[in-house]
Amino acid sequence: MIKNILPALLLGLTTIASAAPVHAEDQKAEQVHVRGSIVSYSGSALKVKTREGETVDVTLADGWKLASVANAAVTDIKPRDFVGIASLPSEGGGDGALEVLIFPPAMKGAGEGSYGWDLKPNSSMTNATVADAVKGVDGRTVTVSYHGKEKKIAIPDGTPVVTIAPATKDDLLPGTVVFIPAEEAASGPLAHQVLVGKNGVVPPM
Repeated sequence: MIKNILPALLLGLTTIASAAPVHAEDQKAEQVHVRGSIVSYSGSALKVKTREGETVDVTLADGWKLASVANAAVTDIKPRDFVGIASLPSEGGGDGALEVLIFPPAMKGAGEGSYGWDLKPNSSMTNATVADAVKGVDGRTVTVSYHGKEKKIAIPDGTPVVTIAPATKDDLLPGTVVFIPAEEAASGPLAHQVLVGKNGVVPPM
């Protein structure tokens, strides 16, 4: 499935796949992540009921891009794959994964690094290359590398694992779950990308 995604889709969705924060020196607008279910969609307006219960009007920027997520498996994670893993520090040391995104090959390097994330309190996002993946009793532990650093992350059985897939505007139906990395504008969130759930798959990031 990954190999069949159009190059134009890959190029346009580099930012949505990584959803990496803009570094302070480059930051032009505050970044905000909108997670929730679609209330309505029309033209350049997307109304979303967030996971916090608030209804937010998202403005879609000119040329905005759309993609979906598709289920993958922890066994799909191979050395040299580029992945995005949201994780939390574990009591025994190291990190435990909350979700994993396997990037299509054309997105390798998108948002590379490890930084704070808002999926849960104290969570982080690590976009990095898999050095190895070792099967254990309770799941799989991967060693990932980025900018000359390494990090070990445990991926317990049952952790959501997804990849990027195509989507169309016909998928923007009421009740559908979305993840939107956006800019905070005067009129509310301004989005250049939208990631939508399809076939019961929820964007876990």
